[in-house]
Amino acid sequence: MPGRVRPSGVLVAGPTASGKSQLALLLAEKLESLGGATIINSDSMQVYRDLRILTARPSPEDEQRVPHRLYGVLSGHLRSSAARWSKLATEAIAEAQAAGRTPIVVGGTGLYFQALVEGLAPVPDITVTIRERGRALLRELGNSRFHEELSDRDPVMASRVRPSDQQRMLRAWEVIEATGVSLADWQIRHAGPQLPPDNRAHPSHFAKILLSQPRELLYHRCNFRFDRMIAEGAVDEVRALLSLAVSASHPIMKALGVGEIVRHLGGDITLDMAVAAGQRSTRRYAKRQITWFRSRMVEWQKFETQDLESFFPEIFSFIRQFILTP
Repeated sequence: MPGRVRPSGVLVAGPTASGKSQLALLLAEKLESLGGATIINSDSMQVYRDLRILTARPSPEDEQRVPHRLYGVLSGHLRSSAARWSKLATEAIAEAQAAGRTPIVVGGTGLYFQALVEGLAPVPDITVTIRERGRALLRELGNSRFHEELSDRDPVMASRVRPSDQQRMLRAWEVIEATGVSLADWQIRHAGPQLPPDNRAHPSHFAKILLSQPRELLYHRCNFRFDRMIAEGAVDEVRALLSLAVSASHPIMKALGVGEIVRHLGGDITLDMAVAAGQRSTRRYAKRQITWFRSRMVEWQKFETQDLESFFPEIFSFIRQFILTP
């Protein structure tokens, strides 16, 4: 019918505390009279149900205002991954479009967007046994010697990874250990997005928005949000997580603020020290996100906003060309 929303979609990325969730809500509510929208999470920590406060998941009230998908869908005992998320997100996008709603995929995990837009190298699943073996070896050898071990096994990947980057070193070691093939070789066998380009759910049809803010303002927002999380009960939330006896190597234990609060609960540091350290970790993470986005999302439409609501008409004007058709 005339004026109907053609539900392609919108991707909204940006560093932590940049206002992504607020923009998604504003946009979804703007679209409500035009077919509606569904907000789909693209944050690697917000997929877990155990840390609503500390991962800044949308509030129950916000989730009631607009349909939300892939928030809190995994327990702390399960592991998320870019490949697993991409499959779930593809299903959620198709579900929204089938209902005539515009999918709005929002989050700060760049690798998840890469998986959706470009696809990922088809690396086989790594067993828990090999993951634990790699972590034990890293603890035993330390960063420098572990990097030497990786260099002996996989000199190509070792040349691409710094000894200080434990996560990438472990990933490279796990792949060569599990498959006998370098991660570099697996990446050459690149798999494209799961959807064909002529499918309206394919991300090439989506408006791609990258939010940013002046660095000092963003850091202030990071600090303020961490203070608010503590006031809302983040310490009790981490205490409850510890009671689940989740492995220390599990991704959820790497969520911003968890390590600092765990140290506080263990009596190693005061709460004030934990807050300061958590704020510092959040600022550093935001800086790494900005660097990643700048190098990997060159073609995305960038909006630097200090006051999101005042910039919303400009952002919506850009979006409407993708999702409003006769």
